[in-house]
Amino acid sequence: MDKPPLLYLVHRIPYPPNKGDKLRSFHILRHLAAHYRVFLATFVDHPDDLRHVQALDQWCAGVHAVRLNPTLGRMRSLRGLLTGEALSVPYYRNSGMADWVGEMVRSEHIRQAVVFSGPMAQYLEGLPLARTVIDFCDVDSAKWTQYAASRRGPMAWLYRREGRLLGRYERQWARRADVSSFVTRAEADLFLAEAPQLADRVLAIENGVDSEVFSPAHGGERPYRGGQPNIVFAGAMDYWPNVDAATWFAREVMPRVWVEMPEACFTIVGMNPTPAVRALAAPGRVVVTGTVPDVRPYVHHADVVVAPLRVARGIQNKVLEAMSMGRPVVVSSASAAGLRGQAGTSHEVADAPDDYVAAIRRCLAPQAAQAMGQAARQTVLEHYAWDAHLQAIPKALSASVSAVTA
Repeated sequence: MDKPPLLYLVHRIPYPPNKGDKLRSFHILRHLAAHYRVFLATFVDHPDDLRHVQALDQWCAGVHAVRLNPTLGRMRSLRGLLTGEALSVPYYRNSGMADWVGEMVRSEHIRQAVVFSGPMAQYLEGLPLARTVIDFCDVDSAKWTQYAASRRGPMAWLYRREGRLLGRYERQWARRADVSSFVTRAEADLFLAEAPQLADRVLAIENGVDSEVFSPAHGGERPYRGGQPNIVFAGAMDYWPNVDAATWFAREVMPRVWVEMPEACFTIVGMNPTPAVRALAAPGRVVVTGTVPDVRPYVHHADVVVAPLRVARGIQNKVLEAMSMGRPVVVSSASAAGLRGQAGTSHEVADAPDDYVAAIRRCLAPQAAQAMGQAARQTVLEHYAWDAHLQAIPKALSASVSAVTA
């Protein structure tokens, strides 16, 4: 039997899966391609990713990729100040994409759609679809509200405005969709606190990790010099929560670590480090790698992996990858929200600087590190297979939420 056609709308090209949101959107694409002929509309916000557009053909029956200039996108966002919209929505507005989507729906007789990230829901307007699923991933409106708490003056006002208007937009489209999904139960409950009437149409679809790719067997050669303890934080270093986490950890936690372990090194691994992150580099103490060809050796040979995010939404993929590779991890309570396993057994949780130092000290004990690494990988094997989680989406496209969650 021929696969039915499906529209998939993604705010950032889902390939290569080299950062948090792209990991999730890629695995959704791969899973959908097993059930549908996928017609993908997406933006490309980094010039390096243009060369990967053609690779999408192996999963898609049709692809429309629009180059997104972030500077022009921000200029479009400012129109939201005049129209009363959340600024995130006009940022992703493109008439050519809207035309392509409309034409594909008509010519391919598409009646089902999956939307990845709330602002892409605007392209559903006026389409004759029978069934739609919106994967909001996180409650982005809450993120902007949380950002506002750390700002002052006009930026605090702007972030509060974005949180309020984006929240209204999210609820509007969640009411129009058949099913809305979030990356954790905590995120789903956070959304439902503002829209309790949608409880029977909201799912938690957790992230996963490819446990074969992120296996201790594929750790590669040690990238570190000497035998000093290496404390590693991995992630895209142009993402503000990661930048905030890296700078805070380097300034507030590492000086306390060095009192006990003066030879310890903090290694920050991730693409596009901002000037604030690059400024943290200090010979022998803090290393900023920038883009690396393969993050796995840096994770596998780390003595401790940390995820000290103070502003976090949903389960962090880098935490799951480190756990899958059998490394002891220390995460903030924000990063641990919704994380399966048991604190103190499969991972450590810390928030205050002294708590991080104590947790790192425990993780550096060889027997404790081995036991925690084994428990961490077992947690991933039992609870974080991508396909086991993502099968909820095809079910949601053809059934009620009660049937999906049964």
